[in-house]
Amino acid sequence: MANQSQPWNIVWITGASSGIGRDMALKLADEGVTVVASARSQNALNDLASCNSNIVPQPVDVTDLAAMRLAVAHIESTVGPIDLAILNAGVWHPLGARDFDADKVVQSMDVNYNGIVHALDALLPNMIEQKRGHVALVSSVAGYRGLPKAVAYAPSKAAVILLAETLRHDLDRMGVKISVINPGFVDTPMTKINEFPMPFIITSDDAANRIIAGLKKGKYEIAFPWQTNLMMKLIRLMPNWLLFWTTRTFMMSKH
Repeated sequence: MANQSQPWNIVWITGASSGIGRDMALKLADEGVTVVASARSQNALNDLASCNSNIVPQPVDVTDLAAMRLAVAHIESTVGPIDLAILNAGVWHPLGARDFDADKVVQSMDVNYNGIVHALDALLPNMIEQKRGHVALVSSVAGYRGLPKAVAYAPSKAAVILLAETLRHDLDRMGVKISVINPGFVDTPMTKINEFPMPFIITSDDAANRIIAGLKKGKYEIAFPWQTNLMMKLIRLMPNWLLFWTTRTFMMSKH
């Protein structure tokens, strides 16, 4: 039975070696949750686990379906049933037409979308059979509409949003919760490379708090900060001609 401060005993987080994933792992572990932290780097996970005895390192490459199946089976046989999976692994390559790079576009889809698909393949059979569990898919407000410099990132995140929507139709009737997490700009190692303004940027600590609070409430969509969320949802409602005029006028370099 989960403790009184939160509804989970065992939480699995992918992309846990840095940024939001690391902060979520530390916060949940401080609350007494057993957190299984996954990323590719064994050293980074060992460093994270040394911060709190409630964190269990489980290195895995999310792009490897067989490895993900083995990882989930190992977690459930040695730690216990996964109550909540936060599928957070991601990459960001700022690209446009001039610097289009197929390798980076494909890698973005492999990590940001297929990494989640591989986790779901391993997680859903047991959750559906037991009629319990919660999966949270980390997408982005960038998935709402195609914007400049996001030709690799935005399509992968849009796919995650649609994946969550389509799965919810079934999972709602099967006792399994699903959430989609759509952050705006967050100050993490991933966004350090950005050379453009990032309005309403928040810290990864703040983002982790907002995500955990939203998951405790059982929210389907957790989107933040509200300013970026509102702006992007208004952009999503724009007709195509207005979208392209707005981005050309206000968001794109004149060169």
